[in-house]
Amino acid sequence: MTSQFADVIDADGARSGETIHRFLVKPADAGIVGAVDGGRLLEWIDKAAYAAAAQWSGRYCVTAYVGNIHLDRPIAVGELVELHANLVYTGRTSMHILVTVYSTDPTHRKPVQTSQCLTIFVATDGTGTPVEVNRWVPETIRELQRHRQARARIALRTRIVEAMADEQYTPAGTAPQATLRFLASPTDVNWGGKVHGGRTMHWMDDAAYVCGADWAGGQVIASYIGGIRFYRPIIIGHVVEVTARLIHTGPRSMHLSVHVTTTDAHANEPALAAHALAVFVALDEQGKARPIRRWEPASDEDRRLDQHARQLIELRELVEPFTSSVGVPDDEACNHPTHRVERTTRS
Repeated sequence: MTSQFADVIDADGARSGETIHRFLVKPADAGIVGAVDGGRLLEWIDKAAYAAAAQWSGRYCVTAYVGNIHLDRPIAVGELVELHANLVYTGRTSMHILVTVYSTDPTHRKPVQTSQCLTIFVATDGTGTPVEVNRWVPETIRELQRHRQARARIALRTRIVEAMADEQYTPAGTAPQATLRFLASPTDVNWGGKVHGGRTMHWMDDAAYVCGADWAGGQVIASYIGGIRFYRPIIIGHVVEVTARLIHTGPRSMHLSVHVTTTDAHANEPALAAHALAVFVALDEQGKARPIRRWEPASDEDRRLDQHARQLIELRELVEPFTSSVGVPDDEACNHPTHRVERTTRS
């Protein structure tokens, strides 16, 4: 695999808050259905966003939240993939980074946009304590639009996170579920010594696939993954359990809630490490979406979670999409004088 991370630097030498990752998709990157699965794509997104966060802050950063990603177009082996990670908002210790994914046959002149995903990273010191980051100020019209869109998402994201956190999953539920159980190994950790967010998201995708494929009775593929919240780090040697549970079905889709819990050698009770919602679609022999049997909630908990899934669908419809680029922007395009707007005086 050929790979490149590129900083985009302003003419005065300042960081612009963008990194670019380019590579060709290898056969090892393909999932069970022959295309890149959601877990692999999320790993790529996490790495590209981490590079942008670490370079902006000059610190080790941890994944705090990964927003909605719609997987509308499968990425095939041999395609050229570009991930553009751009700062769109900074809080006191957090960096909101929009990762835009482009892919196409490399014989074409330029890739086209495939998907977008907002990630939030927090800068930390050597003890893992959050530290302040430099404020990022938008300069181009597109940056201003994305900055406004990122700010508008904060309140809605809080509603989604709270709605997901409030739900209880107990043995009273009768819905189909699947659990993967294993030890976190040295190959799972990042340069900070902890399991990186991308690997955790890949585990989530795997568990959701197992549960969805069992219910559908055939091949399935992720069409949406969102609301990914990280609660605690996962360390080498932790016992990891990833449980995916069906909470709602549509005509062709399965909505699955995924929880990651970990237990260390000195604890008796597992602790929640991450949580997400995944939507999978059943595939026919031609790789097209096909109808699935409907799941009927049987217990009070089943009915409550089914309603919870419907509520999340309604909330997702309120999310304003980020302003897109036309094709792949040139590496220096965002720094061109004609694309800049005047800075306003800020108090």
